[in-house]
Amino acid sequence: MNGHLNYKGYAGSIEFSEDDAVFHGKVTGLKSLITFEGASVADLTADFHNAVNEYLAFCAETGKQPEKPFKGSFNVRIKADLHRRAAQAASARGISLNALVEDAIRQAVGR
Repeated sequence: MNGHLNYKGYAGSIEFSEDDAVFHGKVTGLKSLITFEGASVADLTADFHNAVNEYLAFCAETGKQPEKPFKGSFNVRIKADLHRRAAQAASARGISLNALVEDAIRQAVGR
């Protein structure tokens, strides 16, 4: 079983360990490692919320700026030929390469 939880702008993965009979996950999109677990979906969700709240409280107490997951920019490495063809396709459509990539991702994940 795999999936995601969302809370206060943070996303958490969901996995199930059949051997341990426990749900577990981690907050995704951060350099910091924040994990959570639970014996049921309700327990997992509660521990996820608690983990995010504890992280935000720790940041506030220490004066650290909380990491922002998914800030809207990332690097993509592709073959040079695909890069060239994508740039040409964007130019032919009168849009930026960034807009072309954003449109392709939107189509891939659904609007």
